[in-house]
Amino acid sequence: MATNCGIIGLANTGKTTIFNCMSNTRAESSAYAFSATKSNKGIIEVPDPRLYKIDALIHSAKVVPATVEIVDVPGLAKGASQGEGVGNKFLADVQQTDALIHVLRCFDDESLPHIEGSVDPVRDIDIVDFELQVRDLDLVNRKIERTRKIANVGDAKAKKELQILEVYKNHLENFGNARTVPVDEEDRYVVHDLLLLTEKPVIYVCNVDDASAVTGNAYVDQVKEHLKDQDVDILVIAGELEAEIAELDEEDRPDFLADAGLEEPGVNKLIRAAYHTLNLQSFFTAGPKEVRAWTIRKGMTAPQAAGVIHSDLERGFIRAEVMKYEDFIALGSEQAVKNAGKFHVEGKNYIVEDGDIMHIRFNV
Repeated sequence: MATNCGIIGLANTGKTTIFNCMSNTRAESSAYAFSATKSNKGIIEVPDPRLYKIDALIHSAKVVPATVEIVDVPGLAKGASQGEGVGNKFLADVQQTDALIHVLRCFDDESLPHIEGSVDPVRDIDIVDFELQVRDLDLVNRKIERTRKIANVGDAKAKKELQILEVYKNHLENFGNARTVPVDEEDRYVVHDLLLLTEKPVIYVCNVDDASAVTGNAYVDQVKEHLKDQDVDILVIAGELEAEIAELDEEDRPDFLADAGLEEPGVNKLIRAAYHTLNLQSFFTAGPKEVRAWTIRKGMTAPQAAGVIHSDLERGFIRAEVMKYEDFIALGSEQAVKNAGKFHVEGKNYIVEDGDIMHIRFNV
């Protein structure tokens, strides 16, 4: 299923370096602000050791991880909503993403000047938030005008929607993000068609120097203090260190990570966090040809999950044969799972759980 994350932030924060560590494509990074002329797109594989544990038992021809699209948006600047720096074109690119990864510069480097003249990640959060809020406020105001015309002819639904939109407008005008607007959850449908930038879930990435990769630094502490009342993920990643790790062969990485005091590459944590923030989970199919992870939204039924594999499977869905990952690994084979009475046949109302190993029966 098509899901994506947008990497945003001010220029010269290390966004593209982190994008290159995560993605299957490589984008050119530069020390010159606003040198990029387009957003970079790539596919990231979601690290999931469960796939390889399944494969160790059945020895498939190949292993296929789940994937998520990632978009590296060129660096924003103060005044972007008014056309400064990369301008509105790239704010439109941000609008098409499902979640945001906001990269914050939390390192000093005299050879890479900060576009605001000094390193201050909290100020940078406020700058980017403001530019996104201005864009959102413009979208909300336009919808208010359209809705008011309908409400003025007596449409009761439009009148209620107008009241909700006014709450959004007031919140944005007071430098609030749409995700924190004080409206009931069922009323948020009013702005769904607007794809508001500040309504998207966000992960904050503190890009630090190599020495701060494990413990963070004073800049990271400032970010955590600033965001302490928000329900957001804050990750610490040393972008330059991650770039070195990404260039290593698989067999050389463990020693390098150990020397750096890391258990795994930081981008692995970021990818999993993005997967979680997008409200995604994986189910598995396993056979002699491949072991594969499939991406679905939490709460999907078995037919909907089958449709992610192929539309014919959803259209002709009969049943799903389901094993729990933990049962399969503990017992060692499908037959052993059956013998233990842990092999389930589920119908159209079954809600797929993370880690389910499924075989879909269908007829078209």
